[in-house]
Amino acid sequence: MSTEANAPSPSPSAGEEKPGRITLVAALNALEGAALALGGVYMLVMGLLGRPDSPQQAEMGGLTLVALGLIPLFAARGLLLRRSWSRGPALITQLMALPVAWTLLRSQGALIPAGIVLAVVAVTGLVLLVDPATTRALGIRGPRGTPDA
Repeated sequence: MSTEANAPSPSPSAGEEKPGRITLVAALNALEGAALALGGVYMLVMGLLGRPDSPQQAEMGGLTLVALGLIPLFAARGLLLRRSWSRGPALITQLMALPVAWTLLRSQGALIPAGIVLAVVAVTGLVLLVDPATTRALGIRGPRGTPDA
């Protein structure tokens, strides 16, 4: 009996080395996911222990942020494992970050630098995700069944 028959199927580009851009975009997604989840935990704790105007609203907001933080974290893991499905949630995360960055940029004080950082992270993530090398590394095919170039 051959050991090759029992071997797990390789990832789309198993013979090729993983491009550094995949690791970078996975790290950016993980950073965004962790920030959302930590913000959610903070809101949840403040809703439970603090004295917010509306504890129920703080708790629900916290749970929502934790749940939303899981999406880019799963996408980051998928990107590191070179799963083609992971590009969709990663793209959505970056697209959703742009209006948040715009809102922060239009505010005052310390929120402006946070908006700049978020905008840079989101645009960098988008550029890396639509790069043809990333598409090829994830095994995503073009409309005619050929790898996107």
